[in-house]
Amino acid sequence: MKNLIPILIVILFCSTASIAQDVIRQSACTQASILQQADSIKKELAKQGFIIVKEASMSMQSEYEMPVLLPLIQGSWYQFIFIGDRSSKLYEVRMFDWNEKQVVYQRKHWGDVDGNVISYSYIPRFSEYHMMKPVQVNKKKKELCGYFMLLKKVN
Repeated sequence: MKNLIPILIVILFCSTASIAQDVIRQSACTQASILQQADSIKKELAKQGFIIVKEASMSMQSEYEMPVLLPLIQGSWYQFIFIGDRSSKLYEVRMFDWNEKQVVYQRKHWGDVDGNVISYSYIPRFSEYHMMKPVQVNKKKKELCGYFMLLKKVN
């Protein structure tokens, strides 16, 4: 019985420590105009021989990056798409390789043609994880919707 008490105390401390930790979870959002744009882009890229590898809608906050981890295979041709809220005034996407070297940077403004869509191709030199960090700036809304797609060329 004496040996059981220290074990129970350790279990109690471990369980309260795990409960006390904040967990950040990505939540999805729906915005009809963004979903319509995404469907249109998917259809066009499918005609060009691309298939969807990963896609997600995401709740974002104005001026805060939303990191997305991506396992990429050396020599494969990928197409990345980020669609932001149409009312945002600035959209940026940065992508980093495993060594935290920035390999892609794109920036668009509200007035640009397809201003809320950032699209770029990328062929990784190594099979490794990359991190994409989209951000949007909106002066009127704090909570925004974004949509991300990763497609891979198969033909």
